[in-house]
Amino acid sequence: MQRTLVSESTKKIGETVTLKGWVNTIRDHGKITFIDLRDRTGFIQCVGKNLEKVTTESVVEITGKVVERPEKLINPNIETGKVELQIEKLKIFSLASELPLPIDTDGYDIDENVRNKFRYLDLRRPRMNKNIRIRSKVTQFLRNYLINLDFIEIETPILTKTTPEGARDFLVPSRLQQGKFYALPQSPQQYKQLLMVAGMERYFQFARCFRDEDPRSDRAYGEFTQLDMEMSFVEQNDILDLTEKMFSKLVAEIFPEKQIQKSPWPRISHNEAVKKYGNDKPDLRKNKNDPNELAFCWIVDFPLFVEQSKDDFFHGSGTAKWAPSHHMFTSPHPDDIKHLETNPEKVRGLQHDMVLNGLEVGGGSIRISDPKIQEKIFKLIGFSEEQRDQFSHMLTAFTYGVPPHGGIAPGLDRFMMAILGEPSVREVMAYPTSSSGQTSVLDAPSVASDGQLKELGIKVK
Repeated sequence: MQRTLVSESTKKIGETVTLKGWVNTIRDHGKITFIDLRDRTGFIQCVGKNLEKVTTESVVEITGKVVERPEKLINPNIETGKVELQIEKLKIFSLASELPLPIDTDGYDIDENVRNKFRYLDLRRPRMNKNIRIRSKVTQFLRNYLINLDFIEIETPILTKTTPEGARDFLVPSRLQQGKFYALPQSPQQYKQLLMVAGMERYFQFARCFRDEDPRSDRAYGEFTQLDMEMSFVEQNDILDLTEKMFSKLVAEIFPEKQIQKSPWPRISHNEAVKKYGNDKPDLRKNKNDPNELAFCWIVDFPLFVEQSKDDFFHGSGTAKWAPSHHMFTSPHPDDIKHLETNPEKVRGLQHDMVLNGLEVGGGSIRISDPKIQEKIFKLIGFSEEQRDQFSHMLTAFTYGVPPHGGIAPGLDRFMMAILGEPSVREVMAYPTSSSGQTSVLDAPSVASDGQLKELGIKVK
């Protein structure tokens, strides 16, 4: 018999159907047993006599007749609360052992390492299941919205070149060219700019980004996902307007219970934000205890440079005074280019950060498209000739005709964390890396075999 989904059962009163799913709960009353069956669409109560012994979370197939519940036994808390299934046949696909962690709670009080070790069980938790499904709806909305605006989705390489972009790279040794290494991309920054040179004009992708940074609640260790967008022939306001309209419509369609506090979103200079709120990602909510209040804002007019510290990954000699506050491809404000060589501290960058409820959920900029200005930036941040040569492909490409361009990359994990009110990005990711750097379920990183290392020409000290 063809499978019927739980959510379809309310339309099949009087019919015999076959349901497949997980045993959510069991209530054994002697000869009569009640089973709450769960599938991806919901729950339904099933009742039968003299059933084969089954355990919670077992995977089963139940065939029976859908009947209306008596008025006094209706459950208004579930969509199928007016019906139940009278079990005629119970088939067990897989009998579940006792679970190593409870999944009928919100899970916040359970040790993170335990949750990650058994992530495939943790994802059965209603809160987590809901988070992942909502995330899927968000990505589908964003993809369709951009495609309707004539953007094209393009995948960029995961194995790429190590360049000094602001964080530690993850390195991947090459077997075919021993002694050389690939790097996992911190972002598709250079590739997307080269796509603008290629004449693609409007690009996006849901990009995996890799950074060997210490973990925080708003960024998982190792990898994260961002909606990468790049556009040609745009000014900063074009990028802000497009992004603001897209996310405002997303909220209206997918989160109708939530209210955006102010539209258009406030645009605040970096200097004003620091002076007034003490940081560059202010939480502008009037009532921070209201989970449905969304306070978006833009932070603009960032300083192009900050004083360089010993921890910066931009410099070679360590003698340069300045480091880029965003990244080295951010265009200086046209009114401030005159200060570039004499007073760099006065130069604003055409950077923009998207802030939601006190979290930076996206950032971008208008890019440098003039090779001469790019060379000046490299010089100011103390790049050696060798470091400058690491970007020779960009400088060369720009000599063949490059349009003015810019973009933004909203962080999908952090946006989901903010809008769902979760305490960590790991609560909105299917398989996050723990704060200790271990991946979910698979216990990576792990030791490579001697044979693998020999093939790569590597010895571990």
